[in-house]
Amino acid sequence: MTPADVALGSFDLSDPAFWTAPRDVREGAFATLRREQPVAWFDEWEFEGNPFPKGPGYWALSSHDDIWHVSRNPQLFSSGKGVNIGDMPLEVSEFFGSMISMDDPKHFRLRSIVSKGFTPKEISRVEEYVRQKATAVVDRLLEEFPDRECDFVTEVAAPMPLQIICEMMGIPPEDEARVFHWTNVILGVGDPEYAGTFEELMVSAMEIFQYAQALGEDRLKHPKDDLTSIMMHAEVDGERLTAQEFGSFFILLVVAGNETTRTAISHGMHLLTQHPDQRDLWWSNWDTHTKTAVDEIVRYATPVVHFRRTATEDTVVGGQKIQAGQKLIMWYCSGNRDEKVFADPHRFDVTRSMQPAQVGFGAGGPHFCLGANLARREIAVMFDEIRRRMPTLHTVGEPDYLQSSFINGIKRLRCAW
Repeated sequence: MTPADVALGSFDLSDPAFWTAPRDVREGAFATLRREQPVAWFDEWEFEGNPFPKGPGYWALSSHDDIWHVSRNPQLFSSGKGVNIGDMPLEVSEFFGSMISMDDPKHFRLRSIVSKGFTPKEISRVEEYVRQKATAVVDRLLEEFPDRECDFVTEVAAPMPLQIICEMMGIPPEDEARVFHWTNVILGVGDPEYAGTFEELMVSAMEIFQYAQALGEDRLKHPKDDLTSIMMHAEVDGERLTAQEFGSFFILLVVAGNETTRTAISHGMHLLTQHPDQRDLWWSNWDTHTKTAVDEIVRYATPVVHFRRTATEDTVVGGQKIQAGQKLIMWYCSGNRDEKVFADPHRFDVTRSMQPAQVGFGAGGPHFCLGANLARREIAVMFDEIRRRMPTLHTVGEPDYLQSSFINGIKRLRCAW
């Protein structure tokens, strides 16, 4: 994609209309910011139906270096004031965000407990059913779609990560459809198809929270061989997760673990269709290129578009003075296109070296994605299964994108083979 020529001052990152503009226009806007004003001020938008007051505005960070700096200095840049652009009460922020909306020592305590479910030993246990789930997805395509055409998101990209998270957590298969619906609503805020109002969002959030609390309390009394049991019984300095803490973490895990991997796989298939030379290059030398190809898919797709930090004291970022209490929005979508870091950044290249790293999983620091290695493995295994068993699978037409400034989601994407 070649970015459009977009003049500084002709766009507003806070305007919902910006996020429905053509993608070359959006890429051009961020290219202009990186070149002319990498730390730029934007006023916040007044959203109809938002129960919380309009915020004072924020600094938009568009360069890779500034995003890297802010992510890796948590003492200066707090997550505990909120990780989304709009302000909301602390208890609401933690309800939706769990530990990503916390600072140390609270963040360290919670991450230390839940990370016991993401040790190399636990992730290695998942390896076998990552392959099983990917195999089952392709089996179903070959058996149930005689016309050799379907929606790639619904039938391929969504089922595997959802099933893996559900199986890891001990969620029965008959509840997967409910979990899928809840995640769509929670991350679909702003898209009328999923959640048009804050009330709709809260209904789904409370349903998933209550479901999680009941699951956690059950595993506390009747532990099983699943991640829920491990986390509910894990102790750090004699402390365990409360049912409420587990409920909020459950929202974070099933939403992040499902939606972001689904998004990366969907974008990945579309990119490989658009760039058959890169597809051939990767698939003809699988072992050599898989690591870089998966990271390139995540870089190019950037499933999570942004996160926020709040300055804890007066400081300077990218030469711009920042006052204590001001918000900084790390636009990962822009950092992953930074011309100073990635040569020809708008080119999809499965052999691209990721030194320095792409920021699709965050830019390091204490909030780096806990499930990054699991996500990488899921993406690799799904495409390996397609490569070996459905090598002619390709997308048809353009994706139907989620209307969101937070998730670079694809709702529907036709494919054929």
